[in-house]
Amino acid sequence: MTTSLVASLSAAFQTRQALMARLLAEGTDAYRLFHGTVEGRPGLTVDRYGSLVLVQSFHSPLTDEEEGEVEAYYAGVLPGVDVIYNNRSHANSRIANPLPPERLAKAEALREFSEMGVKYNVQARHQGQDPWLFLDLRAARRRVMAEAPGKSVLNVFAYTCGVGVAAAKAGAAHVVNVDFAESSLSVGKANARLNELPIRVRFVKSDAFAALRQYSGIGQPKLVRGKRMPPFPQLEKHAFDLVFLDPPRYAKSAFGVVDLINDYPALFKPALLCTAPGGTLVCCNNVAQVDREAWVDQLVRSARKIGREVREVEWITPEEDFPSSDGNPPLKTVLLRV
Repeated sequence: MTTSLVASLSAAFQTRQALMARLLAEGTDAYRLFHGTVEGRPGLTVDRYGSLVLVQSFHSPLTDEEEGEVEAYYAGVLPGVDVIYNNRSHANSRIANPLPPERLAKAEALREFSEMGVKYNVQARHQGQDPWLFLDLRAARRRVMAEAPGKSVLNVFAYTCGVGVAAAKAGAAHVVNVDFAESSLSVGKANARLNELPIRVRFVKSDAFAALRQYSGIGQPKLVRGKRMPPFPQLEKHAFDLVFLDPPRYAKSAFGVVDLINDYPALFKPALLCTAPGGTLVCCNNVAQVDREAWVDQLVRSARKIGREVREVEWITPEEDFPSSDGNPPLKTVLLRV
């Protein structure tokens, strides 16, 4: 078992040699080293973030022998890195494997890495479960950086604000990051401080629906059907040149329900109304079973219903370190000129 696993890791590493050289040349030392769903071990991922190699299993845990083999392999091909394993194969995806004190200290160490010259923080283990930057969105951040100079940018469901910080670094005139979690925004603020940004980036702790409704001009009443809404920041109507929408698969709050399978338009409509005429709206959908053509057709029809035409559709696909067996990666990202 371990021999075949190490052979798969080695084959993936060799396949990425040209990509790693290109990324290094542009100031990137973060990428996926092994994408197990396609490369021989479904549910296993290996990501590099600078001096950290983060190994995660989602379907079944590594055996002790396999864990040792994986660590030895990457220590050999990437000397000086720390290899940390997180077993997330339980139903709730929470990290299940304890670490000895010395290894835990390395897992909790705050590290820096770079992507396209933008600096970010990372910890292998922290209060949450997911890494602080999702590497399959690198292609989208690259596209945003190309679009951002001189533009106003709204980053919704910002998480740790990677898109917003990248946009500011690339020369955006105005950047707003919206997320409901103060812990995520705190990481985003730290990321902003790591970089010499030419502007002051704004961070808004808010439910996405409340923020989008206010920026769009729909408005968010404090009472809905006689029920008082939770507190939310008061925001002025504002049209942005570029809006980035990256919602979770499903989430429910007093303000609305995020459902990427059954009701993406509930988010899309206010996001589109926040986008200036002639502007750009970038939408993400990370649900594998959603057909991308059917989804984008739904977005075009939703836009038409509120009197906005989609003038151009551009797919943004993950880069080569996220291979797809059928050309339809689970993460779908589309850029719409509206």
